[in-house]
Amino acid sequence: MKLRYLLAVGLLATVAACSKSQDSSAPAAPAATESAAPAAPADTSADTAADSGAAADAPAPASETADAAASEAPAPTPPPAPAAKATATAATSDNLQEGVDYIRIPNGSPFQPENGKVEVAEVFNYVCPACNAFNPTFEKWKATLPSDVNVVYVPADFRQDFKAYAKAYYAADALGLVAKTHDAVYAAIHEQHTLPGEGMVIDPAKVAAFYAKYGADPKQFEDLMSSFSVNAKVLKAHQFMMQSQVRSTPSLVIDGKYLVKGKSWDDIVKNAAALVARERAS
Repeated sequence: MKLRYLLAVGLLATVAACSKSQDSSAPAAPAATESAAPAAPADTSADTAADSGAAADAPAPASETADAAASEAPAPTPPPAPAAKATATAATSDNLQEGVDYIRIPNGSPFQPENGKVEVAEVFNYVCPACNAFNPTFEKWKATLPSDVNVVYVPADFRQDFKAYAKAYYAADALGLVAKTHDAVYAAIHEQHTLPGEGMVIDPAKVAAFYAKYGADPKQFEDLMSSFSVNAKVLKAHQFMMQSQVRSTPSLVIDGKYLVKGKSWDDIVKNAAALVARERAS
């Protein structure tokens, strides 16, 4: 009889092991099913009850009593978690949503980095109507920025008309004329129509004559527009645009890290201001 029982137990163990190895991906059975033990014979349970009754009459050892008391005592209250660092709070408290309010630029870098300053780069072009519309909003915001924020202009070169005005910008920059002429160039193209606009052929001599009104020598200005140094700067601006994933103008890039998005000019400036604050706090 004992031999039959042992053979039956051995066979059951073999079947259980095979079923686990054959279907290891199947979900585990509920814990109650796995832990259920066969019912004990009636006479064994009676003996057990008698034994447990006798044990209940005997006093528990002191160590067992202490253990029971300890298990009933309330668990100690864990210490409060440390407060988050101020830098982490600054990076998340602006409520900007990545992909909606800005795009994070992988491996980006500022266009003209300056120690201890956050850069705001405006990618623009004088010939662009949208840039002309955005310019008053941007310049008004620019005037409110603190001294540790560096604003730079990056002229886009999407087409030949864009490239001609990009060269004009860098020629004017070389002569120190950008501050005096920036708004005036927009006005000459989009309001007064004294300079050629979007999609037109840009005559460098005509552009040089315009800058002559602000103190430039026309021939020197025209020569600068085709110079190696100006062409190198236009190329650098183009590379920055590609690196920063700029596909349209105007665009704002904050510290080479974020390409600002928005639903309106005011929204773009608001998001840019929040990103500037984030960088200043980091």
